[in-house]
Amino acid sequence: MAIEFTKYHGLGNDFILIDNRSAAEPCLTPAQAIQLCDRHFGIGADGVIFALPGQDGTDYTMRIFNSDGSEPEMCGNGIRCLARFIADLEGITEPRSYRIHTLAGVITPKLEADGLVTVDMGEPRLLAAEIPTTLAAADQKVVEQPLEVAGQTWNVTCVSMGNPHCITFVEDVAAIPLEAIGAQFETHAVFPKKTNTEFIQVVRSDYLKMRVWERGAGITLACGTGACASLVAAVLTGRSDRRAAIELPGGVLQIEWSVADNRLYMTGPAEAVFTGQVC
Repeated sequence: MAIEFTKYHGLGNDFILIDNRSAAEPCLTPAQAIQLCDRHFGIGADGVIFALPGQDGTDYTMRIFNSDGSEPEMCGNGIRCLARFIADLEGITEPRSYRIHTLAGVITPKLEADGLVTVDMGEPRLLAAEIPTTLAAADQKVVEQPLEVAGQTWNVTCVSMGNPHCITFVEDVAAIPLEAIGAQFETHAVFPKKTNTEFIQVVRSDYLKMRVWERGAGITLACGTGACASLVAAVLTGRSDRRAAIELPGGVLQIEWSVADNRLYMTGPAEAVFTGQVC
């Protein structure tokens, strides 16, 4: 049976979107997602996202398989793409919000009048048990803790945005040998569920540069949850304001950690690339 799809990207973090509203479970297996994500023998993407019926009063449910077949709790760039995909399916052209059920909880993206998508990413989780990591006691925060990776000591700060993030600040993100060390961070023993890893260069208190190694996908051009986690880490360590532009290889996200409600708000683009069918 042919399955229709649309490919979208958020700052180059690209996804295959599938209308799965007729069933409560994804219509593809993780193994099939791996095949579709292959950039030489498939469509090519960082992941496959399924738009499923809502649960517990939400409008829709989001499920995602990474390019290695693993299933993350959430994806910031991916949920912006999902919101745009749903609006395109519904023929919506005006600003509106959706309540999306994810494995990280209910996330609310809003389609803005200028074409961008703002996502209420929820509150950051800062305790070691919530991330999870063994770098500190379960009820303690992990801020500027030393971690040995690839023969070097890195000072890391850990944040969960429903998925785990390990953030370290560097002088020059371009000089980081991400291809060589990214997987060593991801699979380090102190992260029982593995981790996403962000390398951050502070340009100004309101402007950060970021490179990312994503759990289950490797090097990507952007990571929305990673940008949110990185802003939190920068604030916790006194390096940035609570609102900043985060420059990723694929473009810039606007991130705010609100004082009023302690929630993270992410604003950025989501663009359709092409549509097709897979058999």
